Amino acid sequence: MAQPKSRRTDRAGSAYPRKGGTVFSGVLIGLIIGAILAVGVALWVTGNNPFSSASPAAVPSQPAPATPETAPSFDFYKVLPSDTPSVLPPSTAPAEVAPRYYLQAGAFQNADDADNLKAQLAMLGLEAVIQTGEVADKGVFHRVRVGPFSAMDEVNRTRSLLTQNDIPAALVKEVPNPQETP
Repeated sequence: MAQPKSRRTDRAGSAYPRKGGTVFSGVLIGLIIGAILAVGVALWVTGNNPFSSASPAAVPSQPAPATPETAPSFDFYKVLPSDTPSVLPPSTAPAEVAPRYYLQAGAFQNADDADNLKAQLAMLGLEAVIQTGEVADKGVFHRVRVGPFSAMDEVNRTRSLLTQNDIPAALVKEVPNPQETP
């Protein structure tokens, strides 16, 4: 059967033409209008309107300074070290540094044994640290220590908790180097 001449067909053979291009152009026009409106609202809200002329009364004028500001003087030669030794003020004697106390719960050559003891102490609620060090003629040892403590009453409470759980602990006193402490 022959098609009537009044109907147009597109390439796909459909009797009605596709309008895909009009949807894209509508979205594009909508985005452009939205962007213009957003810029306009932003300028209106901030008060920065580039299209309005500023009246001379609205712009505050700054009075001219009566005297010019003087440039700062830099005394580089006084700051830089010279050939002559400077006399330092007498320094105060370094304050005595309070010793730190640790409870050493064990020392192991095997790192896994040290980790196991650390986990056992964590189950008791104690935070332990593993310090690895080399002992002369004996090899590497992993020390499991609890602390540091600053007061002996803390040490005694922790030691009693360890003895209740059958973990022997030795008291270690460490005096830090004055240069280490801030």
